[in-house]
Amino acid sequence: MPDFAARRETMVDTQVRPSDVTRYPLIAAMLAVARENHVPPDLREAAYAGEDLPIAPGRVLLSPRSFAKMLDALDPGPSEVVLDVGAGLGYGAAVIARLAEMVVALEEDGALAAEAERALSAARVDAVAVITGALAAGAPRHGPYDAIVIEGAVETVPEALTSQLKEGGRIAAIFSDGPVGVCRIGIRHGAGVTWRPVFNATAPVLPGFARVRSFAL
Repeated sequence: MPDFAARRETMVDTQVRPSDVTRYPLIAAMLAVARENHVPPDLREAAYAGEDLPIAPGRVLLSPRSFAKMLDALDPGPSEVVLDVGAGLGYGAAVIARLAEMVVALEEDGALAAEAERALSAARVDAVAVITGALAAGAPRHGPYDAIVIEGAVETVPEALTSQLKEGGRIAAIFSDGPVGVCRIGIRHGAGVTWRPVFNATAPVLPGFARVRSFAL
């Protein structure tokens, strides 16, 4: 039987802390959540690898470094409600639930959502509501949100999603530009969002977040 607890410690010590992620609550959350329970069964042995892991066609579980740095920059607090877009198999939601008051985990793939709910229930994570629906539409019925994290890449973020942020609320996303990408944090002011770059990262573009291509004759 693999010693997954030891692998979690190694993940934090070799992938998370060296990436300038030092907030104790986040470190503690990543040490506590069993990442191996939120990947496809045939990838359990690779759960703590330092790379994105495929969880469905065109979908990945973000690498520990990328996810940790996103949350470190977003800094969800204990009284906040967070929307987790592209929740996949529920790992991100389980980590965020240890930092925030409540997490709405949005997933449009019904099979992934069902598995996420099962894994979260088995781990007795009560502060997460798994919602099935289009990722780009968000979950307005449960908002507005203090923070939104998008667990995948985007080329554009629809206003329908950013409008679900509270005034001063934050959003984290990896913006893709071909083979390169950068994680940005946005802050909502009025009807707009001001973005700033945080670190370089890549991931597959999530459904509904691709830029509409225009063709010129």
